[in-house]
Amino acid sequence: MIRMRDSYLNNVQLSFQGMNIIWQLGFVDEPRYMSILVENICSHMHCWPVYIQCVLFLFFFLQRLVVKPDQLIKRRGKLGLVGVNLDLNGVREWLKPRLMKETMVGKAKGILKNFLIEPFVPHKQEEEFYVCIYATREGDYVLFHHEGGVDVGDVDAKAKKLLIGVDEKISEDSVKKELLTHVPNDKKAVLANFIVGLFNLYEDLFFTYLEINPLVVTKDGIYVLDMAAKIDATADYICKAKWGDVEFPPPFGREAYPEEAYIADLDAKSGASLKLTLLNPRGRIWTMVAGGGASVVYSDTICDLGGVNELANYGEYSGAPSEQQTYDYAKTILSLMTREKHPDGKVLIIGGSIANFTNVAATFKGIVRAIRDYQVPLKEHEVTIFVRRGGPNYQEGLRVMGEVGKTTGIPIHVFGTETHMTAIVGMALGHRPIPNQPPVAAHTANFLLNSSGSTSTPVSSRTASFSENRARVEASPAKKAKSGAPIAKATTLFSKHTKSIVWGMQTRAVQGMLDFDYVCSRDEPSVAAMVYPFTGDHKQKFYWGHKEILLPVYKNMSDAMKKHPDVDVLINFASLRSAFDSTMETMQYPQIHTIAIIAEGIPEAHTRKIIKAADEKGVTIIGPATVGGIKPGCFKIGNTGGMLDNILASKLYRPGSVAYVSRSGGMSNELNNIISRTTDGVFEGVAIGGDRYPGSVFTDHVLRYQDTPGVKMIVVLGEIGGTEEYKICQAIKQGRITKPVVCWCIGTCATMFSSEVQFGHAGACANQASETAVAKNQALKDAGAYVPKSFDELGEIIKSVYDDLVAKGVIQPAEEVPPPTVPMDYSWARELGLIRKPASFMTSICDERGQELIYAGMPITEVFKSEIGLGGTLGLLWFQRRLPRYACQFIEMCLMVTADHGPAVSGAHNTIVCARAGKDLISSLTSGLLTIGDRFGGALDAAAKQFSKAFDSGMLPMEFVNKMKKDGKLIMGIGHRVKSINNPDMRVQILKDFVKQHFPSTQLLDYALDVEKITTSKKPNLILNVDGFIGVAFVDLLRTCGGFTRDEADEFVEIGALNGIFVLGRSMGFIGHYLDQKRLKQGLYRHPWDDISYVLPEHMSM
Repeated sequence: MIRMRDSYLNNVQLSFQGMNIIWQLGFVDEPRYMSILVENICSHMHCWPVYIQCVLFLFFFLQRLVVKPDQLIKRRGKLGLVGVNLDLNGVREWLKPRLMKETMVGKAKGILKNFLIEPFVPHKQEEEFYVCIYATREGDYVLFHHEGGVDVGDVDAKAKKLLIGVDEKISEDSVKKELLTHVPNDKKAVLANFIVGLFNLYEDLFFTYLEINPLVVTKDGIYVLDMAAKIDATADYICKAKWGDVEFPPPFGREAYPEEAYIADLDAKSGASLKLTLLNPRGRIWTMVAGGGASVVYSDTICDLGGVNELANYGEYSGAPSEQQTYDYAKTILSLMTREKHPDGKVLIIGGSIANFTNVAATFKGIVRAIRDYQVPLKEHEVTIFVRRGGPNYQEGLRVMGEVGKTTGIPIHVFGTETHMTAIVGMALGHRPIPNQPPVAAHTANFLLNSSGSTSTPVSSRTASFSENRARVEASPAKKAKSGAPIAKATTLFSKHTKSIVWGMQTRAVQGMLDFDYVCSRDEPSVAAMVYPFTGDHKQKFYWGHKEILLPVYKNMSDAMKKHPDVDVLINFASLRSAFDSTMETMQYPQIHTIAIIAEGIPEAHTRKIIKAADEKGVTIIGPATVGGIKPGCFKIGNTGGMLDNILASKLYRPGSVAYVSRSGGMSNELNNIISRTTDGVFEGVAIGGDRYPGSVFTDHVLRYQDTPGVKMIVVLGEIGGTEEYKICQAIKQGRITKPVVCWCIGTCATMFSSEVQFGHAGACANQASETAVAKNQALKDAGAYVPKSFDELGEIIKSVYDDLVAKGVIQPAEEVPPPTVPMDYSWARELGLIRKPASFMTSICDERGQELIYAGMPITEVFKSEIGLGGTLGLLWFQRRLPRYACQFIEMCLMVTADHGPAVSGAHNTIVCARAGKDLISSLTSGLLTIGDRFGGALDAAAKQFSKAFDSGMLPMEFVNKMKKDGKLIMGIGHRVKSINNPDMRVQILKDFVKQHFPSTQLLDYALDVEKITTSKKPNLILNVDGFIGVAFVDLLRTCGGFTRDEADEFVEIGALNGIFVLGRSMGFIGHYLDQKRLKQGLYRHPWDDISYVLPEHMSM
């Protein structure tokens, strides 16, 4: 693809030999920057001379050009990838050795195929300038250097900088004063004006980075000769109209694959997180990892163990994806990995940390479905699968995963929380032996059992530190500051008396918090109320141990705050679109000192405004993009820590001596597991969130832990991106932190990849060398922190430090005291298969519980693919059969002919009267339907029964007529008020023609027609009417279509199925009459007197 730029024309489109040339106006005001996009030129090289002629014709006025690749390549000038001051022939010659050729750029190897051609702007060196705007936590920096171009050098060291704080405005005066000191006076005004406008554009369109080099200023105007930019993709819902359709191309050296686009589309349509990046499609090591942090850890471990060149993909699924979403994700991975064979076979690592709220068994069902679908190619490609997972119902998930391995013959090795998270990587790569029989962890249901026999545990044993007994430590309130100064934040965020408000109808998370409170022997629930603006004020039922309690739900925040003044924590489950507004509103109430923001994907500009407001008000923000945090024995945020089985297994019901801080929510639960297995447990843990700007940073919490007596050692799990870990280094060197700190930064694999990879967390991307995980781990080690060689060794280092503190007497482990039992919810017990209960009612026609609606065993997608129509759908739902095509057509014809018979019939009349009385659609329709019976429309069943009984008993038509006359009964389905043998009902004739042509047999219909001959000989209007015809024809259909036994056919007639045809068909007409009356705006109906015969008793009339 080649682009050519100038700006004389706007939105002119040419079509030339199947090629589109689009001219678009550039963003500068001067009419000198237009782009011409020539698509697909690479596939039409045989037309090259024609294109040159076309370009010559269009650009006869341009004498010199610039050409360069447009593929996210940095420092193109230094790499000799810019052709300057060329004519068109020169451009062609310059492209020949480069176009579609493989090129090395740094460590990345790729094919040059997208080029930019633009007019050469004659200028002097002193007319080149450098401008850059980039976002930081505290605001946006504007960099300016008076010498731009290829040789600009280290702009960070040389350029003038101007910080525009969050919510502050830029001015031309500040630009001139701070940035343009070395600029000639005659250019200061135009440059200041341009930079201010550029900054406003940067803010308005949610850029996070915008660099122009060089920016050329001549006497004719300003020219943007080269630009690089990044936008905040999470602001799409705000800027979609301004951005248009934005594509995010892969970095140079990595191709864009359709499977990546497919997963990105799934991700966009899902509330879960689904990511996929293909690194080496021919690689033998494939991953399917749950969790943004865990996915990085697994990639690190694979690379540490020498698998970097064989690592095929990076990706993650998290946020409780559905079974179908997991299936779609898994089948994409399996499809990719079974396209090319590898001489050593392949391995698939299905890993993850301990989930907080994802039902592991449910997501594994999707993976198991995919494995079954791909079992043949998986065995052909000699794929071995290694599984390690923990979290809600993980034992069932591991069981079904192991079972599918046995039934398909695919080698599948499964491990739970008893196995270190990344141990399966060593097994997969041959560095560790595979255990023959891995230990089995306790079942999820085991927290119901209390081995001690006690029903409660002394409160003091689980609210003080596990390593020592001491007085209760309450939350330290934020200290009051002098007027105008920021308020100091609280040192202790949570205590056993902390009360919170939950924003959002997150009943599962709230119940989890209450169960945690109960098992920690809190006196009262930690949730005081909920706020949900989409309903009115009401009460919501929850369990507190064995009994039910009611928690208030408020429509607005102000009512909740007024009625619960003791609340000081808000847990915000609002969506990414409303989290900003709800958080800013919450900070208006001084009683709140901690806010946890759960949502992922909040625009960075909004997050920075939240941080600024929080700093001013002394509020601690945890998140965004977090699961929250936990203080054992005291308080937990939302879903943190997972279900009760994990709470108990990780001893989170009482405090230990180790405090941690992590970015990843999933990895925080893994830390709970590691710390509980290597120490006396967790004192407090916080997951600050994976976004680029977390509301609170590592040092905010590490310093709190340093000042908390119960904390004896600190664990930090950092990651690639950002520089916050260096503040820990500084605090250790300065003596501010004296407690042992064990620290590891994940993302070490990034430096081994040839191209940039955006990991699962938005902030997990290094923009400079100092932000790499390798650099930060080394700095932490140099500062005196305990840094393992890899994540594999993290648990060993933690145990070593802990054992040393125990040996020194700093930590004195106490005797373990069991917690009280907590009943399991009925729904979860049923999910685990622990109980059974008779169903209240049964259904056999439809199942909506899965990922796809099913009609009588037929998925809804198959219903549409098969084109069975309304008749076929009715066959599935009414008769549990897929009927023949002619039967479906007959049903649809019946519905059509019974749809309406004018406004005079009783049903339509009633519907019209109700509609004119102002009643709604449902009421009016019901009024009409209630008139259906033996005397109106309900003769289908009766006719079918009468004719069937007579025919089956061997009675002759004349005998049947005479018997009915003798018994004084009407023959249902015979007779019409208007139609007769001489004025036949065309509806009956249409149906008769179809039935005679398509039905295999019409014995009952023939019998009814013989009866009609007898009745019409007595009176011409005693014809077989439409009700009678449908009734007897349907019996023939049921008996002869091959889908029913005789007993089944008779049963459907007996239970009244045939009247349903009339009810369904006539409902269409009744609705039509209702809509007609409303459209005609007819008033209240009153029957006229002259149409009523008033017959009163004579003595009354006198």
